Order: sequence, then C-alpha cells, then structure tokens
Amino acid sequence: MSFTMDSDWLVFHPNPSRPEFVPPTGAVDAHCHVFGPGDTFPYAPERKYTPCDAPKEKLFALRDFLGFERNVIVQATCHGADNRALVDALQSSDGKARGVATVRRSISDEDLKALHEAGVRGVRFNFVKRLVDVLPTDDLMVIAERVSRLGWHLIIYFEAQDLPEFFEFFSALPTTVVVDHMGRPDVSGPVNGADFDMFVRLMSDNANFYSKVSCPERLSQSGPPNYDDVVPFAKRLVETFPDRVLWGTDWPHPNMKSHMPDDGKLVDYIPRIAESSEIQQKLLVENPMKLYWPEESS
Repeated sequence: MSFTMDSDWLVFHPNPSRPEFVPPTGAVDAHCHVFGPGDTFPYAPERKYTPCDAPKEKLFALRDFLGFERNVIVQATCHGADNRALVDALQSSDGKARGVATVRRSISDEDLKALHEAGVRGVRFNFVKRLVDVLPTDDLMVIAERVSRLGWHLIIYFEAQDLPEFFEFFSALPTTVVVDHMGRPDVSGPVNGADFDMFVRLMSDNANFYSKVSCPERLSQSGPPNYDDVVPFAKRLVETFPDRVLWGTDWPHPNMKSHMPDDGKLVDYIPRIAESSEIQQKLLVENPMKLYWPEESS
C-alpha cells in the first residue's frame, strides 16, 4: 500500500550537526518515533496526518550519531493502535530500545503479554483535542488497571489550556504517569505565571508524575537554533524535580510546519536546562533507566 505524505509535512533533517555536548555513558533518548515504512506498516485509516516514512534504521543511526545508547520509541497517532512498526523496531534493537504503545480496551491479555515481551513498558493516551476524535477518559482507567499488573506506566499528552479541565482526573490516576513535553506550556507567558504554576502544582501534588522536558522546537516562539524562550520552563522542572524528568529528541518531529530542527542542536540544548553533570546523569540515564529498564537500574 502506498501513501502520500501531507503536502505541508516537513521531512526530518537530512544531515544533522554533530553535537558539542557529549551525553553521559548510557544516555537514553526517551521520546522518539518510527513511522512505517507505509508499504510495510500501513498508516491508520483514522489518522489525522500522513507522515514521511521514518524507519527504524534511520532512528538507530541517529541515536549512534548523537552519542546516545538507547531509545524509548513512542507509538504515534498516525499508526493508531496498530503497534506492528513499534514492535518490529523493538525486536530489531538488540535490547537497546523499549516502547510505549497505544492499545484499545478490547486488547487481550495474550496480546498485552506479547507487547511486554517485545519491550513495551508504557501505554500512551492522547488528550490533545485536535489530534483525537474522542478523549480517552473512560478507556484510560480500564486499561491502566490492566497494564499496571505488567508494571507499565501511563503517558499522557495534553495542552496547557486544557489542564484545568483535566487536573482532578489526572491527579486521581493510581500509577506512574509521564507527561509529554511539559504539558505544552504557552512559553510567551511568564515561567512563574498561573498557567505553568498549575503544571508545577500537578507535579508537586503527585509524586507519581514525571515530565518530559522535550520539544523546544515545538513550543518555541523565538525559534531555532537556541529556543531561548523555552529554556526557563524546562530548567524550572529539571531543578525542581530532578528525579522525575526525562528528555528526548521527538525524532522525526511529527507535524512540524514552520521549520525542521537540527537534532544535534537539540542535544546542545540539554546543558542549558540541566547545568550540572549530576542532573544530566539523572535526566538522561538514571530516570529513564528506572522506568524502562528497571531490571538494570541500581
């Protein structure tokens, strides 16, 4: 089956720069994706976008080039709940990748076990209203109870303007929760303003919550290569919750319309938000290992 990517879709950077920052030994890119190839792993009929192909070989080559050792591959909405591309990448990774799947409440225990054996350790729920037709509120509670038996955690993706609506619901989640991209704050506002304070309160009130401090290219209004307006937000989380933050490239950067980031420059962003080697070790090694390779975590 052939697919034509959306006309306004930007293809991932063909020749990223080599970063000046050298990640610590064992560093994990804790948020990235694989797309297709569409003729092997078709995109979902209900998808909101048709991406470029971004296969596992490209992802693993980028990982090595940037100086990382492991990946956490997150199922993207363009593949729906068909996790075959994700599973194929995990099984081809020589144990260097773990996964976050999308599942429906109808999934069998046998299929959940197969995902676990492939390396899946979390399940993602998308609350970004422009990307889903139905919010997954009801399904989340049912699925969460089932996957908790496997030791999985939940990943939630939402936008800052919707947090007041979801705050109490999210706070009631009974297991480990990872928030994608800092809850997508409006970085044109103050870092200590009411909106971002609410997200910090979500993290403070719920010790089971982690946050990814990723995607400055998606949040920034000042733009590349430095994304200066995002730095204070990510830095506040890293310094306030050093044991509960993660970082990832978000390669191949889905739905980017204004520019395609240089992944090497994104890596050089890390020491601006995590200034000490101790915090860099937590952000890039200890925290993701605790969630995704707990059997190897000290």
